[in-house]
This record gives sequence, C-alpha cells and structure tokens, in this order.
Amino acid sequence: MHLLIPQLWFITLYDMKLCCFGALTARKDNVSQPRQDICGVSSLKNIKFFSYNELRSATDGFHPRHKLGRGGFGTVYKGTLRNGTIIAAKVLSAESKQGLKEFLTEIDIITRVKHPNLVELLGYCVQENDQILVYEYVENNSLDHALLGRRSKTADLNWGVRSAICLGAARGLMFLHEELDPPIVHRDIKASNILLDRNFMPKIGDFGLAKLFPDNVTHISTRVAGTTGYLAPEYAIHGQLTKKADIYSFGVLIIEIVSGRSISKVHWSEMEKFLLEQTWQLFEEGRLKELVDPNLKEYPEEEVLRYIKVALFCIQAAANQRPSMLQVVEMLSKPILLNEEALTPPGFIKDSVYSGKGSKAMLTSNFHIKRISSVNNSVPFDSAPVTCSELLPR
Repeated sequence: MHLLIPQLWFITLYDMKLCCFGALTARKDNVSQPRQDICGVSSLKNIKFFSYNELRSATDGFHPRHKLGRGGFGTVYKGTLRNGTIIAAKVLSAESKQGLKEFLTEIDIITRVKHPNLVELLGYCVQENDQILVYEYVENNSLDHALLGRRSKTADLNWGVRSAICLGAARGLMFLHEELDPPIVHRDIKASNILLDRNFMPKIGDFGLAKLFPDNVTHISTRVAGTTGYLAPEYAIHGQLTKKADIYSFGVLIIEIVSGRSISKVHWSEMEKFLLEQTWQLFEEGRLKELVDPNLKEYPEEEVLRYIKVALFCIQAAANQRPSMLQVVEMLSKPILLNEEALTPPGFIKDSVYSGKGSKAMLTSNFHIKRISSVNNSVPFDSAPVTCSELLPR
C-alpha cells in the first residue's frame, strides 16, 4: 500500500509561527550546539534532540523518493531511525521571524500534551540554519485525502470507521478544552488536520495556530486565522476567540464526514447551495437522510441522523447556544434524544476576504428563522451537563 503523509505538520502555540531558517541545500558537517547553549534555557527534558546527521541518515540524505508532502511550512520526509522507528521529519521553510528561544520553549510545552487522538511530536533538530521537527509516522494520511481523494480509499470509510473518526477527534478536542490547564484552543480544526493511522484512528495535528486559553477570561481578541468555511462567525468577523470556535469547526467536520463533501469547495453554482445552508434546509424539511454520502451503502439511519443533528448544534450562529466538547462526546457516544426544537440556524462565512490586522468577512444568513422563540428562554449549554432525554438542561 502506498503510504503518504499530509502536508501540514506544524506545531506552535499563541500567534507565532515556527522558526525556521533556510532549506536543505549544500550541507555543513559541523555538529549542532548543545540545547543549553542554543536557547538559553536549562534543558528540554520532555523531548528528544536529534542530530542532523541522524536524521539525514534516516531519510537517505533527504532523498526525493522519501518525500511525503510539502506545504507552506516545509517539506516532510519519511525516515527510519537506527532502532527501526519510522518517523516523519519536517524540514521547516525560511519565512518565520520567531526567535529560537521561543521555538524551543513552545516545543517543550507541546510535548507535555499527549493523547491517543493527538499527533505526537517526537523530537527536533536545530543546527546552523536548519530546523527540523520529528513526528510520529501516520500511515493513512489525512481525512480529507481519505474522504475526498482516491475512491479506493473512500471505500474503506464505512460508517463504523466514520463514526469512530468523529468520536476520536471529539475526544482529542475535549482533551485540549477540558483536561488541560490552561486549556488549548486549536483554531484550525479541519479535515486536512485530522490524520489517520493504519487503523484509521484519528489524530489531531497542526497546532500552528493554537492558543493557550486561561480559564479566567471569557474570550481572547486576536487576529483571525484559520480556514474559510470552518470559521465561526463571531471569530471571523470580530476576532473573538473562545472554545466555541473550535466546536463550530468540529460541527462542520462532522457534516463533511457524513456527506462525503468538502466545505472548502471554491466555486458554488447558482443551483447548488452552500453545504451548511443545504444541511439546515434538509433538517427543516425532514429530509436529512439526503445529506448522507451515497458511498455509504449500509448504515444505522438513526445514529447517522443523530450525528448530523449534533453537528447542527455545534454550528449555531450564537456561540453560547453551542454545546461544550464534553457534551458533544456524550451526544455522539450515546443514543441521546436531542431537543431539536432548541436548534437555531447556523451562521457561516462565504467569500471571506482577510486583509491586514482585521477581517472583512461578511456573515451570510439567508435562513427563515422558525425556531428562535424556542430558545429565548433556554439555559446556555455550559450551565449543566447533557442528559439522555434532552440536549438542553431543564
């Protein structure tokens, strides 16, 4: 089987990009400095330091035949260490202004974030003008490649696999939001950042836009970054970042997984509705089954429709109406009776244009809102856990 790795393998926290200086050209044989001398901090105890020669040997001199992918942040090569461990070594490109100390400090932070549904950073290399990140090797590429790429790969994505991907990604995101102190907001949840191992277990990757989110703040005002189609409206328009922005993106992801369609389609014909708009219309008309990917020949209808409705709760225009990831995991993993009357239409961004420090994105909503009155007196999601009889608390 031809094994690939997705293009985006990039980890930092806050708004800073990964530091990198130069591409792989003619090499120097000098040995890299000790970690203490490189960054001025005591040591990075939680991560392995690889020598350049070690990684060069593992990848046969970064030979083109081992090239797994290339993105805006660098080129990824498959390699095999002397102990037999297969790795993905990303040689970073030369466009960041972040300092080396910050680069190493942030690596130290992210290595403490470990979960079965998060891609693991194994180590790094800093030598001269080269910086390399070493990741675990994930065999089945990214979700967008499996879902929207070769049809032979799509055939492997039966409902059992798709539901496991939804639930695994939800658990990884719940870990970031609920089990870390301070929590981490990913900011770029999308199909290309969900990586699949040999058993199609999902792993969230690409923490390049992630932010630490202290519990004592309601939101962070920040520059807008992310992928059009996955951006929550309050974040895209006002730059107000909360955990609910990730939850919105995750809702979009569920709809993609169930429908087999991409939210990132560049051109939509006049006769073809935007994916989220179509989903809401089908819900209102009681025809949600029509959204299901035709490649899914057999599936439990009740469960699939519940997943779509969970997605609709996640993409509601009002952030405070969206559930927490803890609630999302519970709704996906149990046959919960959802309070559909509490659903309000989604908000979404189309034809977004970003320029300078702010966003010129416009909120698009052409829906006839029929259920707003049913939530005016409801309690926000965060006030109580989901029950098996209803989505919103009594």
